[in-house]
Amino acid sequence: MRLKQSIYLSVVIGCIVACFSNTAISQVNYPTRPIKIIVGYAPGGATDIIARIIAERFTASMGQPVFVENIPGAGGNLGAAAVARAAPDGYTLQLGTMGNMTINPSVYKNMPINTVKDFQPISNIAIVPNIMVVNPSVPVKNVKEFVAWAKARPGQVFFASSGTGNSPHMTGELFNIATGLNMTHVPYKGSGPALTDLISGQGVQVTFDNMPAAINFVRNGNLRALAVTSANRAATEPGLPTIKESGYPDFVVEAWFGLFAPAGTPRPIVDKLNAEVAIALKNPDIQKRLLELGAQPAWTSPEDYQKLLESDIKKWADVAKKAKIEGQ
Repeated sequence: MRLKQSIYLSVVIGCIVACFSNTAISQVNYPTRPIKIIVGYAPGGATDIIARIIAERFTASMGQPVFVENIPGAGGNLGAAAVARAAPDGYTLQLGTMGNMTINPSVYKNMPINTVKDFQPISNIAIVPNIMVVNPSVPVKNVKEFVAWAKARPGQVFFASSGTGNSPHMTGELFNIATGLNMTHVPYKGSGPALTDLISGQGVQVTFDNMPAAINFVRNGNLRALAVTSANRAATEPGLPTIKESGYPDFVVEAWFGLFAPAGTPRPIVDKLNAEVAIALKNPDIQKRLLELGAQPAWTSPEDYQKLLESDIKKWADVAKKAKIEGQ
């Protein structure tokens, strides 16, 4: 009897060891099949652009196809929820934003996810200013003129955003508070649709979008830029003032974009992905492409990214309260 138990125990232990060995080998060999990066917004926005830049580089360096899937809706929550429910094996990732990961918890009553508990931060990728742009038909050339123009039209000025709770939305609300305006917010399912309506003059006059999404429309004359929201002027647009220096010294918004995996993703895979981000951001071509979009490369360790996530959740909860933004 003891011999049978001993043999059985040996078989069980052998199976367990084999299982862990296979898992370890699969992590060391990661990736062995295509990787999906989910973007919770429509194509054409800053998140989508940055995700595709990283996916292209990952494909070249990791030996497996890395593709982007757009799942827009609920301010990025739908895409984030799809990642949170995915297997924690490194094959489904999210290009998360300051908006859907740190602002949404304060502006959505029924969040489908817990952005702290349901995700494993990998690394930040880029920090970008938002840019205040208007339809060229708006007869202003700077922030001061815009404020005067808008105050003369109470109830008639509408600002677009890529979705409720995203940084363009919160930037617009902060602008209302700072200037005493009462512009009406019009949310869209992504930067692409918002910018399309702004360019065509369909019901909105201004937006505070992420620079990568809007800057090319400024350069080709479809939109007029008034200012950036960062603490300092953007290196690629040195002639464009900040809102801070336009008479609002406490006004600073800098959005970030980074890579997340489902909670429980094994540490070897997390470290592999973090290293790939670092390699990508050191690539001169990637640096050039990001900087041309107004984005600053910004690698972090998983631990530092976790700290940024948690601190920004507290920061934007305070902003939402001051802006009297009720949960949806």
